[in-house]
Amino acid sequence: MAKTTLGVIYGNRDFFPDHLVKEARSDMGKVFRDLNVKPIQLTEKDTKLGGVETYADAKKCADLLRRHREEIGGVLVCLPNFGDEKGVSETLRLSELDVPILVQAYPDELDNLNVERRRDAFCGKISVCNNLFQRQVPYTLTNCHVVHPFDVDFEEDLKEFIAICRTVKGLRRARLGAIGARPGAFNTVRYSEKILEAAGISVTTVDFSEIMGSADRLDAKAASVKRKLKAIQDYAKAPGVPEEKLVRMAKLDVVISDWMQTNELDASAIQCWTSIQQNYGINVCTLMSMMSQKMMPSACEVDVTGVLAMYALQLASGAPSALVDWNNNYGSEPDKCVLFHCGNWAKCFLPDIQIATAPILGTTVGVENTCGALEGRAPAGPLTFGRVTTDDTTGSIRAYVGEGRLTDDKLKTFGSRAVAEIPDLEGLMHHVCAYGFEHHVAMNASHCARVVAEAFENYLGWETYYHVGMHDHSGSNHD
Repeated sequence: MAKTTLGVIYGNRDFFPDHLVKEARSDMGKVFRDLNVKPIQLTEKDTKLGGVETYADAKKCADLLRRHREEIGGVLVCLPNFGDEKGVSETLRLSELDVPILVQAYPDELDNLNVERRRDAFCGKISVCNNLFQRQVPYTLTNCHVVHPFDVDFEEDLKEFIAICRTVKGLRRARLGAIGARPGAFNTVRYSEKILEAAGISVTTVDFSEIMGSADRLDAKAASVKRKLKAIQDYAKAPGVPEEKLVRMAKLDVVISDWMQTNELDASAIQCWTSIQQNYGINVCTLMSMMSQKMMPSACEVDVTGVLAMYALQLASGAPSALVDWNNNYGSEPDKCVLFHCGNWAKCFLPDIQIATAPILGTTVGVENTCGALEGRAPAGPLTFGRVTTDDTTGSIRAYVGEGRLTDDKLKTFGSRAVAEIPDLEGLMHHVCAYGFEHHVAMNASHCARVVAEAFENYLGWETYYHVGMHDHSGSNHD
């Protein structure tokens, strides 16, 4: 697990036992070591026991956090006792950090409600949150109102919070690439660059003719092409695919990879049809799959906000995402559907992966020009789905996210495919249609919807529908 840097504020109040702060620093130190967290916190020499109580303490702590603002991904507020609501609030205000905040409070013990061990953090947490709310500072709550750092629930809280921090930081600095024009038949993937830019998300564009032209000029014997060809052959079997097609894929991969690296892009959306088939003679699906597997998500049909959703789920889970169609009902089962694409899902979704053709697209461009589509069936397992869209009429970003599971139900078809079971799928589809979302959705083989919903709505300010069947709850402190 990569090291995470968190600012830490230990709240204290003078008429509660100070030694509880010292204990909390020791407790948290062990948790931080176990979860590979680097804390940025006051020492016991900076303030009384390293806690924050007075305005002077708040200034010292804020100055420390501000000096480390480039590395701090979030702030943990720890309340060993009631804490000082103003001290915590002033620290966050003066630090000028714009990062997620987790508020944790210690539980009292029934046989230790005496002067020496009484905490009252149950009450103090309410006051701290009230002060943050007054200042319109977003924050995240632990699942239990009070929780000890050694409790397994807090370990899960902190892991989720670290994922929230990672997601928020990644999305605020996301750099996306758009390769080619939106296919003319796909109004559904329209998006606003300006709205994304206002959210800190940049889009770099390039005409597909430039990419294909550069690929055509590459020598098939060039070392870079040979390396890519071997990578493709090692990635998946390609029965019946002519080597000449694989070479063309390798040349295109060299150019796309160089362009991505030059522009320092995190993800890409590609005009996967029909220009590439008519003008270059392949499908680009395999290359997109390989990028997604390497944690550089790639979406088809220049679905820029689709790949943004893929990137969000990847940041939250630490695992690759895929872009799918909400494609078919599954017989008469209302909570099941078929997820499909002609073949660009990351390899982790397709244990039986092989490079093939795209039969549906082949009916119009010739099957021989669709080599590069992937064939495979996603196995049973956890599922998080999500979608991001830009709404030009309101100048805002909207989203939805939820969880379900992939099943091993019978499915006879081609391409990249899966069966999904989602509670109240009919209600979800009603929301998707009623609010004008696209037919594409990002999926991830994990359960990370709470992390994504918290990042989207609470910290990024995106209107987000969190689908949990009949019980809708966003998990954030703001409705």
